[in-house]
Amino acid sequence: MEMKKLGNTSVSISELALGAMGLSLISKPPESQAIATIHRALDLGINIIDTADSYCKDESDKHHNERLIYQALEQYSGDTSNVLVATKGGYIRPQGEWVFSGSPEHLRQTIRESFEALGGKKPIDIWQHHRPDPNYTIEQSLTPVKEAVTNGMIRFVGLSNYSVEEIKRARDLVEVVVLQHQLNPWYRHHEFDGVLNYANEEKLTFLASSPFGGIQGIRRTSTMEKLSVFTEIAEAKGITVYSLMLAWLRSKSPLIVPIVGASKSTNVEASVNALTIKLSNEEVTLLDQSVPFNHVKEKLRWVKKQLQQLIK
Repeated sequence: MEMKKLGNTSVSISELALGAMGLSLISKPPESQAIATIHRALDLGINIIDTADSYCKDESDKHHNERLIYQALEQYSGDTSNVLVATKGGYIRPQGEWVFSGSPEHLRQTIRESFEALGGKKPIDIWQHHRPDPNYTIEQSLTPVKEAVTNGMIRFVGLSNYSVEEIKRARDLVEVVVLQHQLNPWYRHHEFDGVLNYANEEKLTFLASSPFGGIQGIRRTSTMEKLSVFTEIAEAKGITVYSLMLAWLRSKSPLIVPIVGASKSTNVEASVNALTIKLSNEEVTLLDQSVPFNHVKEKLRWVKKQLQQLIK
């Protein structure tokens, strides 16, 4: 496993991040299997684990994923001193729904709870604002984050689902080292809206969530047949289309670290094995052209989703 720098810091991170969300949703695997999956990722050299306070069944189960990761790290027989847990805050889960909650009071409380869920012995390695809440300004939501950094409760700060302008506003208040956004063949919005370019220019790590097009932990296999060029190239190389997706995604920028979700050890192993796959410029171009991006359509879809969240 090759390592790269976390943003502009001297901290080293692995080429892949383990996405632990699926280990805590309603369809979660047995706890022993979940812990074994995390341990296998560590064995293979993955040293960054992505989670959130909202990765749980509902509000009664809040912070489940963080507690699970802490338990797995405590039980691991190897060295975990270089392992980074990247958590997020900004959603609540009433009745299992996903609802914005960007009030300073809520974020101040959930940062404290995340700190405790992750052991309460050291600062949260990376805390990311899950997404802006239109009911509050960026400055209002991030003030508790700045306080937590000053108080030694957060080490590094990241932003998830922020536009370039929102990122710039946030960086006026706190130092940012990570951006986390969805990126996959079905959702290429941030290749074209300036976010990925901005990450490249500013040397910010780009954690690419849902690299296989997953929705709430479930891979988007139902529309796989539409990726005919991906399938053809994968078959020609003797690899899976998922391995090809990772190679294609990583070709976009050296700052991209895909977050690969896994519910069992074999899933992690398959993703790590895919790191050896190299694509030519011609192959990347063919793949790009096979999944054309309609910027206007994607923007309208994003706006519709934000309105639906507000109505909730």
